[in-house]
Amino acid sequence: MIQEIRTYRIAPGSLAEVEKRFGEAYEKRKKYSELTAFWHTEIGPLNEIIHVWGYRDLAERARIRAEAVKDGVWPPKTAEFIREMKSEIVNPFPFVPEVQPGKIGPIFEIRYYTLKGGTLPDTMKGWEAKLPERIKLSPLVLAGGVEFGHANGFVHIWAYQSLDQRAQVRDQARKTGVWPPPGGADRLITQENKIVLPAAFSPLQ
Repeated sequence: MIQEIRTYRIAPGSLAEVEKRFGEAYEKRKKYSELTAFWHTEIGPLNEIIHVWGYRDLAERARIRAEAVKDGVWPPKTAEFIREMKSEIVNPFPFVPEVQPGKIGPIFEIRYYTLKGGTLPDTMKGWEAKLPERIKLSPLVLAGGVEFGHANGFVHIWAYQSLDQRAQVRDQARKTGVWPPPGGADRLITQENKIVLPAAFSPLQ
């Protein structure tokens, strides 16, 4: 299973209309494949939408996207509002529970790291050892390496009930030694994060 994260920067003041048009088009698009999630930024880079799509592999992605375009149901009519687009293919770690539709938020944190070259395998080992205890504190949506897109990228997405709960969970995890995995900081080049909220039609809330 792969996950494609598509991040679009949109015109200021256009979010409501973009989500409306996207949601209307998605009603027809989802018969080909369903969204994992659709979010917009609340804290971090402004005027961004992020849509995440799951596929078995790149061949299925290409087939589904071609069929949806050929049948005229995709893309949504939002081009006039889009200022920048970025797509990343993420290979989830094999031990990360597959995300299921439902309410686990509504606060989601997307964390983007750039790792030093060749350190993803060690990062994965550290996560595999520590993750079972960490996800008892809050759900993990996705964690994995970027296969196509940001070189040496590593993405992880967490769900929280509120910003206060996020702060409490992170503080508890550090104090009890549950998180972060050892050695992580030594492998990092850059870190970024953003807080996002789901659209009404997002399968993940």
